[in-house]
Amino acid sequence: MTKTSVPPEPPSEKRSEVPDSAPDTDAKSQSRPEQPPKRTAPADPVVLAAGSKGAKVRELQARLRKLQLFDRNPTGFYGPVTTSSVRAFQSRQGMEGTGTVTSRAWTALSARTNMPSRTELYPPTTRPLDAPDPRCLTGRALCVSKKSRTLAWYVNGDLRSAMDVRFGSAYSPTREGKFSVGFKSRDHVSTIYDTPMPYALFFSGGQAIHYSADFAARGYQGASHGCVNVRDKKKIAALFAQVRKGDKVVVYK
Repeated sequence: MTKTSVPPEPPSEKRSEVPDSAPDTDAKSQSRPEQPPKRTAPADPVVLAAGSKGAKVRELQARLRKLQLFDRNPTGFYGPVTTSSVRAFQSRQGMEGTGTVTSRAWTALSARTNMPSRTELYPPTTRPLDAPDPRCLTGRALCVSKKSRTLAWYVNGDLRSAMDVRFGSAYSPTREGKFSVGFKSRDHVSTIYDTPMPYALFFSGGQAIHYSADFAARGYQGASHGCVNVRDKKKIAALFAQVRKGDKVVVYK
């Protein structure tokens, strides 16, 4: 017999161990880097806090004053007194007493107060005016309150101007009572202490209402020798021009 040679079968193709449909995880992880988590805005953002300054703080203080929670005139600076007042308001509203004004606290305050007037935002004195003595509300009167340390000029009950004042020390107190302007001296100099007393309005012996450069420079750290010192030169100059001899001067606590 003749042996017939049979050609060998072609080698079978090797199948891939990974199916065609399997995802290429390495390639996808390289093309799609992980995204950082999104940051969400705070639910109740801070509007004002300690150290803030400006018109918004002044408005905050004036609104708190309307609710009798801020016992000073607006300054435009958010300090410890403002922080304490905000905390009191938050407590009244059942909020956490942080002393920091958040959006929620500002909305609540705005809903409970009217927009302050310019006079309320920029009052004429450092501290609020005291309630006037009844004697000040008739005729022409210089109403001087030792409690609020202010002078208010009234004409028939109408407030014309107001200014900060300071008084004598315990050793030379400013007298209290009802007086009248005895005489005016534009460029007066004290004969006892040899010190200038510009725009002096004498009302009780040697005691007078006048401008004090020391008061303007040192504030309430000093005291007068019994006079009523004014620290705003422009205001006392304008008052000096309006006041007449015989006008009332009421000094009270």
